[in-house]
Amino acid sequence: MSPSQTALNTAYRAGQASASQSVHELGSPTPAFAQGIPRSPSQTFRAPFLSPASRPSSSLWSPPSYSNSPAANGSSTALALPAPPAPAPSTRLPEKLTKEEKPWLQGSAPRARVSWWLTVLCMFIGVAGAALLCFFGITSTQGLVFKDSQLCSVLSDDFSNGLDLQNTWNRDIQAGGFGNAEFQMTSGFDNVSYVKNSELYIFPQLTQNWLGIGQMTGGTIQVPDCSTDNVTACTMSGNGVDSIMNPVMSARLNTLGKYSITYGRVEVVAKIPRGDWLWPAIWMLPVNGTWPMGGEMDIMEARGNGPSYPAQGTNFVRSTIQYGPFSALVKLLYGWYGLKRTSFDKGFHTYGMEWDEKFMRFYVDTRVHTTLQMTTKTEKQGFWERAGFPATAQNGSSVENVEKPDSYENINSPFDQPFYLIIDLAVGGTSGWFPDAVGGKPWLDGSTSAMFDFWKQQNTWYSTWPTSDDDRAFRISSVKMWKKC
Repeated sequence: MSPSQTALNTAYRAGQASASQSVHELGSPTPAFAQGIPRSPSQTFRAPFLSPASRPSSSLWSPPSYSNSPAANGSSTALALPAPPAPAPSTRLPEKLTKEEKPWLQGSAPRARVSWWLTVLCMFIGVAGAALLCFFGITSTQGLVFKDSQLCSVLSDDFSNGLDLQNTWNRDIQAGGFGNAEFQMTSGFDNVSYVKNSELYIFPQLTQNWLGIGQMTGGTIQVPDCSTDNVTACTMSGNGVDSIMNPVMSARLNTLGKYSITYGRVEVVAKIPRGDWLWPAIWMLPVNGTWPMGGEMDIMEARGNGPSYPAQGTNFVRSTIQYGPFSALVKLLYGWYGLKRTSFDKGFHTYGMEWDEKFMRFYVDTRVHTTLQMTTKTEKQGFWERAGFPATAQNGSSVENVEKPDSYENINSPFDQPFYLIIDLAVGGTSGWFPDAVGGKPWLDGSTSAMFDFWKQQNTWYSTWPTSDDDRAFRISSVKMWKKC
């Protein structure tokens, strides 16, 4: 045996004796050698894990004793629990209440009675007021709504037989801009206005597709089959520097000399086109009057710019009436109707107008969707009085007195004469229909080169025009006119 092993055995025997003593004195089974000799994990020994022959007898476990454990004679020394609280007194009434003890059964105070009757009175007044409002609302519209029995059909065209240019429609062909300095030439070409699937299509196209860029920018031509005596409106020219021929070809159709009405109803079912700076319109002008003295009724006007256009794009349509003593002094009365989840270029809608001596109403799809409505039942509601024109006004370079014309003899003048229908698709213009500096407008209304500036940005606006004629064209599926019988 090596000296190290001999020392270890000696330490073990000594620790065993110490452990026995520690158990009796301290009640701890820790061996004595563990208290003074450094040890590694392999040298750690505890009495309970020693072999049975070498365990100290005092290392056996015995249960602890408690003061309240049962005594030898069977008696118990358990702690006494506190007594439960005494029950609360009963809340039941000892006897039935007398009438004097029930004050709520007695008569209410005068102030309470007054409050109750005031509440009832206010409810009655509210119901009565609502009933009167409904009554007068209904009676006030009597005579302001046409019954079908009051109307006689004048025109009903669904284009099932094509575009009737002999008996129903005229093509207005010119390039004068129609007072708005519009940028299109209204042509008589069959590829611009035509019937497809029993619908009238007005399909705008670039003039360069007909003439070529060279002639369009640096030449002069006469508008083929021009329909006006205005020589200027029948001529187009461009110098390629600050002027150009009308860069777009479109169409304008009317019923002048064929169909007109004085009082009645007009309904046109149409789908407006999509494309920046397109201007579809359905409107009426007097057969014999001149603008603006004779008045103008715009049943529907719209813009082809998308719904994000800040000045009302394809999700809005507008109705307007215009009149005045001269072009520098024109009264406009207008209203509009908008769609929230879609736009008018997505489908067909009915654009209508009802017109009588006492009222005018413009609507979309139904008379409930009224865009503009007015009455002329009293002198104060007359159109001239409603306009509030000044006594004098600037007309060109001169100042003129503004007096009520003799032709405005009725309170509903100038809208008391025959009007004919116009359907057209314009492009651009300098009348303010497209406000300056809104939506990326590429020209200014006051510029002398507005049309040239518009053409220079062709790549920008033409890219918004769909290639399909179903989406780019102004499509009309039916036109109906009735007169008051």
